[in-house]
Amino acid sequence: MFKIQQEIFETYSSELHSDIIKLCHFLELPLHYNHKGPKLFTNYQRIGTIVIFMRSRKSLRTFIKEFYELKWVDWLGLKQIPKKSTLHDWLKLFDLDLIRELLSELVKEEKPSLMAIDATGIDSWQRSRHYERRVFEDKQHMPYAKLGIIIDTKTMLIHDHVLRIKPRHDVIGANSILRRIKVKGVKILGDKGYDSEKLHEVTFSKGNILYAPVRKSSRKLPRGKHRKRCFSGDADYFRRNTVESTFHSLKFTRISCLRSKKHHMKKREMAWCILVYNLETKNKKLFLYVTVAYATFPDRPDKRKDLKSLFPKL
Repeated sequence: MFKIQQEIFETYSSELHSDIIKLCHFLELPLHYNHKGPKLFTNYQRIGTIVIFMRSRKSLRTFIKEFYELKWVDWLGLKQIPKKSTLHDWLKLFDLDLIRELLSELVKEEKPSLMAIDATGIDSWQRSRHYERRVFEDKQHMPYAKLGIIIDTKTMLIHDHVLRIKPRHDVIGANSILRRIKVKGVKILGDKGYDSEKLHEVTFSKGNILYAPVRKSSRKLPRGKHRKRCFSGDADYFRRNTVESTFHSLKFTRISCLRSKKHHMKKREMAWCILVYNLETKNKKLFLYVTVAYATFPDRPDKRKDLKSLFPKL
């Protein structure tokens, strides 16, 4: 006689999958937005599929073709594989406010003490800059988008961001970020582009302190009490470089250029990529343990358990 299995073990074996479930539970999303009509996919399945698509860095057509080979089909409980147009409609379904809620939920338990803010340009069109110079020579080039982020220098998690479709001054994006920030009692590091007394006042009103080196001037002392405070320097300023490492990780491993055509879709695409970056960065210790353990002891599971003591938070 064969016994029927009563329990299901290891329904998922991915930390990323676990975090996706937690985010969906936090938002208390309904299973379906439509009261009538077909209900083939749930909102949890939609968000999970979008995260995996953004993580793949592939086109819609290529991702759908290769999606059949992934275990995520079983983990997400998909009854059928969505089509290219269906996945594109899902990207338009969730607005920027909802994605920001997911981002804030992911970092709400973090308690940073030192943060860094900076901005960079990202290609807004899929065009080679090399051939653009050769073809158009001295003519106007395609504009790039301006991305500003604020990160925790210890965990390298992105706590907030702002994307401008056209080049703008760093202070404009920083003003929006520093007004929305929820943490308090934090020192925020910036470069000389953030040397603005009004920006210092906005940061101070939120219970934080901004440090930015003072720009060169003919004056002996700069104007403003906050700028005078920054004139003497800061011992932690060297840790601001971690934000440059974050930009490198975003551009060369997550997104090299924005593929969307419309401006509101460009902002959503960037927000999804930052969400995927935070999910992967948060689980970096788990990936490190798996890599080290299996490379060191491929045939010794007991030794791998001993090695796990070096990673107490797993």
